Formats: sequence, C-alpha cells, structure tokens
Amino acid sequence: MLTPVKSRLAALAVASMFSLGAAQAAQITGAGSTWVYPLVAKWSEAYAKETGIQVNYQGIGSGGGIAQIKAGTVAFGASDMPLTPEELAQSDLIQFPTAIAGEDLVYNLPGIKAGELILSGPVVAEIYLGKIKQWNDPAIAKLNPGLKLPDMAITTVHRADGSGTTFTFANYLSKVSPEWKEKIGANTSLAWPVGVGGKGNAGVASYVQRIKGSIGYVEYAYILESKLDYARMYNRDGKLVSPSLKGFQDAASHVDFTKARDFYVILTDQPGPGTWPISGCTWQILSKKAPKATNESVTTFFLWGFDKGQSMAESIAFGPLPPTTVDAIKAYWKTNLGI
Repeated sequence: MLTPVKSRLAALAVASMFSLGAAQAAQITGAGSTWVYPLVAKWSEAYAKETGIQVNYQGIGSGGGIAQIKAGTVAFGASDMPLTPEELAQSDLIQFPTAIAGEDLVYNLPGIKAGELILSGPVVAEIYLGKIKQWNDPAIAKLNPGLKLPDMAITTVHRADGSGTTFTFANYLSKVSPEWKEKIGANTSLAWPVGVGGKGNAGVASYVQRIKGSIGYVEYAYILESKLDYARMYNRDGKLVSPSLKGFQDAASHVDFTKARDFYVILTDQPGPGTWPISGCTWQILSKKAPKATNESVTTFFLWGFDKGQSMAESIAFGPLPPTTVDAIKAYWKTNLGI
C-alpha cells in the first residue's frame, strides 16, 4: 500500500507526463529564511536523489521571501516571523510551520571558550541598545563570577537584511526589556542603535569570527556548522541553560500549533526549567493564487520532509513537528488549497 508521500509523488509523476505545465514541477523555487536554509538544503539534496525533482531555494532573508511569494516570483517563501492571519488574508496567502529550532548569542572573546560566557535577556538588550559598551562591565561581570572578562570594547553584529531571525531575537528582547520594546520593538528590520550588519545568518557568523570583541545572534545550526563560541543564558524560570534541540522542543511544548489560526504562534520566552529562551520556528508561505500544480509540488516536498526527513533535521538541531501538527497542516492544505 502506498504511503501518502508515495501516492502524491506518483500522482505528480503521472501529471508531468501529460502536462507541459506540470513538467515545471521538476524544479521547485523558494526563497527566504536563512535560518531554515541548512534544513531545506539537506532535504532538497535527498529529495532530488529520490524523485529527480530539484528544489532551488535561496536564503535571502525572511523579508525577501515574504516579498517574493507576494510577487509570485517563487513557489514558496520561508519566514521565521509568522504573518498574522489578517496579513495572510490581505495577500491571499497561507502559511504552515516546518520545524522547531532556536538561536543564540555568539562571541569572539580571547581566552573565553564556548559555553563559558553567561548572559541574560536584560543584559543582552542593554548591550544591543549601546548602554553596555565594555566586556568587563559590572552587569556582565555579575553574571560571570570567576570568569576573566577582557577590558575590550563590544561590537554588536546584527542582520543587515530583512530577517525573521532578527524578529525572533527582537521579540524576545521586547519581552524582557521594557526599554527595548518601547524604543526598538520587534520586526524583520530594525533601526539599530549601534553595531554592524551582516547579510544572512552566515554573514553575522562571519563578522563575529573576524571581529575581536564582537557579539551576534545566529540560528543554532550555524553555530554547529561553524563551531562558534556560544553563550549560556538564563531563561524565564531563572534557570541557566545551554542551547539544545531539547530546549527548543521544551519551549514548543508550551504552545499548541493545532489551535492557532493559520499556525500563528511565538516560541520566545516560554516557561519551563529546560526551555531555551530564544526558540522559534520557520513557516513556509504559499499563495492561493498560484496554480494548483505548483502548490501541490511544494506541499508534496514538505510532506516528504515531515515523513522522511526528520533524522536529517535532528542532525542539525531542528526539531520535528508532532504528528498531530502534521495532520493539522494536511487538513489546512485541503481547506485552503484543495490539495
């Protein structure tokens, strides 16, 4: 008996033999989130080997992905900032989650190894507001008794492009710092008070690796890939935690995707002793105006990922969605796309 994934792949193969338009499904185009790029890249390579269908995904930032799916220039956009149900309705779009992950602060400090630096949300907000300027500032020293902090200026690194990673980071800071919420807020692009900007998660990681005294925020897969020095943080329950897949999943356990309209949920600053405070998710965005064959090719790819790509996801610290959420996504596709 064919699984749902194999059934849909077979249907696409048959359709491609008889329809020139459907033959374009041999290549699926997507753009957006650099956060999810490592996962889509892994899934795409394996999917192409199994089906012959190429997924051409460009990590240009969530803002760019949202703009391109609205313009109809890609089959799917990816964003780490969910669009509100009202925004989706205005542009005839739908969205669904892909995987759970998280981001952390990374640094370049001589003599301080990965996991040795401890930070808190309020202190990070003060650093990015430009109020804490030196690494041996008393506020940082108080969190790190016994750690020899250098008398060195802090260079903050942020995203220069429209970024859902920025939204997640800023959304978290808005929850732990009233001043951040009032002066800066949370969006894919911000009016940064200080610092330098890098393009994509890779750009931020590259700047931090090159600039001594720097600090930046990146998705955890980039920390693993580039072996970056990362901070431990205090979460909402006051517990000191390290970034981990379990911590991201603990954060997600406090929300119910299946009950949220258009899957609109935020995972930052969730309760629980083991939760990672800057946890998040990536959403794929599709247009209701796109040809049905286009949307079917996209949803078939992601259904394959949900069904066969979970071990690949976990290998780079992306948490799989619960089966109940995947079932809710399939029902959502049927209701909104007729697929």
